[in-house]
Amino acid sequence: MDNKYPLLTSPIVLGRVTFRNRMFSAPMGATDITADCSLGPRSVGFYELRAKGGAAAVTVSELVVHPETDASHMLHLDLATPGNLASHAYTADAICRHGAVPSIELSHSGQYAGTYLADRKLQASLCQYGPSDGVRPDGTPVKGLTGEQIQDIVQAYGEKAGLAKRAGYGMVMVHGGHGWLLNQFLSPYFNHRTDEYGGSLENRTRIVREVLKEIRKNVGSDFPIEFRMSGSEMFDGGYGLEEGCRIAEAIQDDVDLVHVSAGSYQFGFFHTHLPMFAPHGENVGLAAEIKKHVNKPVATIGAINDPQMMEDILESGKADVIYMARELLADPFLPQKVEAGKEEEIVHCLRCFTCMAERKATGTRRCSVNPLVGREAEGMEVTPAPRKKKVLVAGGGVAGLEAAITAARRGHTVKLYEKTDQLGGILKGEQAIPFKKEMYELGLTLGRSARKEGVQVFLNQAVTPSLVREEAPDALILAVGSTPLVPPLPGIHGENVIFVNNLYLEEGKVGDTVIVLGGGLAGCECAVHLSQKGKKVHLVEMGDMLAPDCNIRHRPALMQKIGEGVTVHLNTVGQEVRGNGLVIKNADGMEGFIKAGTVICAVGQKANRADVVALRETAPFVREVGDCVRPANITKAVYEGYHAALDI
Repeated sequence: MDNKYPLLTSPIVLGRVTFRNRMFSAPMGATDITADCSLGPRSVGFYELRAKGGAAAVTVSELVVHPETDASHMLHLDLATPGNLASHAYTADAICRHGAVPSIELSHSGQYAGTYLADRKLQASLCQYGPSDGVRPDGTPVKGLTGEQIQDIVQAYGEKAGLAKRAGYGMVMVHGGHGWLLNQFLSPYFNHRTDEYGGSLENRTRIVREVLKEIRKNVGSDFPIEFRMSGSEMFDGGYGLEEGCRIAEAIQDDVDLVHVSAGSYQFGFFHTHLPMFAPHGENVGLAAEIKKHVNKPVATIGAINDPQMMEDILESGKADVIYMARELLADPFLPQKVEAGKEEEIVHCLRCFTCMAERKATGTRRCSVNPLVGREAEGMEVTPAPRKKKVLVAGGGVAGLEAAITAARRGHTVKLYEKTDQLGGILKGEQAIPFKKEMYELGLTLGRSARKEGVQVFLNQAVTPSLVREEAPDALILAVGSTPLVPPLPGIHGENVIFVNNLYLEEGKVGDTVIVLGGGLAGCECAVHLSQKGKKVHLVEMGDMLAPDCNIRHRPALMQKIGEGVTVHLNTVGQEVRGNGLVIKNADGMEGFIKAGTVICAVGQKANRADVVALRETAPFVREVGDCVRPANITKAVYEGYHAALDI
């Protein structure tokens, strides 16, 4: 077989451990952490799936090394808690049995202890320890660690590494980036000590060097140690790339892999976790520069999801290992698909932050495009149905495609009818917006997968009761979607009005000054896109906040972009569309006028319930999925489509 990615698929040796390829699964927090900070049963499946998908290393995250000074509700590893060591052994074994190397991230939150505690009152009551006495940017007091406490923490890193090896982990990753404790010591912004742990770079790196030497003493010379660092802290007062290179030089003799990330927890979440507005691989340059200064292999990370980009990074010598986190949530089997030359089947991460938002909102895991995430323990395989049935799917959007693919994988005979000339549903409209490219491509990828699985696809044909009677299916999946809401405004059907779903068809009509009517997620993202194209954009929203339908992780990035170039009108109602703009009324009842050549209508969607009602009693088994139930999001559509097919 012709291998398009010879470097990406080649093994690498760290210590005396051989890793089967250069695609590593980055640290991601456990799905279910028990009250006593052990790995719960769902976490075993969560990490196992990434190993099963072909990643060379799978990193379990985060292990708190010194609970006495870091009361974060993250993983512990000790011999005193019944079942704790065993939970790690089962997890490491689940990763190892699929040919991947299990790794675990050793961490201390420092002055951000308790970040992941659900009990905010308890978090506020914690003593926050850092390199120096001070006050956090949010006003929380910080107490400087004593020399004795530092030595206890150094020893704890070694002890936990030794226990990790005993549990079956094949590598440890020492977290020295992102604003956690070791990074706080490295940072001139946080570290104001005047003893041997502060001041000069040699002193600021001292604790890291001591930690790494203590770990080596506990794990032996052949066991790989990885150090994760921020190549640059990327904020005023923190260290930049030049000093990042010097830090890497200072620690390289004690590690087998230098893992270069970016940013700091308090100041740079979107440097560490690149949003959809940032270029893929934006942080690769940090790793590339550091690699020039060290003689150990270097890993890079940061929204890298394209195999060709990965191969180019390796070929150009910018890095030796590619780490992925969110991309391996979206498609755990990306490494296998790369190995098999099936990169066109990769489901790409949307960078929508659903995974992180769900963790914060409910303490669970979910992914917009992968219905298995967080639920791997319930089954990782689509099992064959006991009896082959005839399935008809009405609608070729995300929900319908996911249902059709899953039903076909179960062995059913599946026909899918789509009333338009293209699959993808509402995602067709996303091709107009470059930073939502992956959303548009999701529809294309699912369409290819459906045909590959044997689904018979019929375009330009709506499903009617007579068609259902003619086909006589055993099961009917209704995924007939939604329709744009049309506000009852005079002039709303004028030549200067474009409905946001049709922007990709009519963008050439957009004038230099644009009004986006509707400040939900779709309207906000449309406004950002047009602003980035140099348009003067007014965003009109009748409520008192923008994008209430946006998740809590994506929203700050979106609001930042809105603030860069969009004029916002909250508590403002459109009254009439005119050829040269929009008549508005504010909360005080005062009328005004916004002059613009184009009005984009983005006030929401309504479920196609009439289509559902006409079809809901035409087959023995009928299930409604996606926007035709209630307009929502990709996450809901994928999840409902997948499980509807499992129920047949």
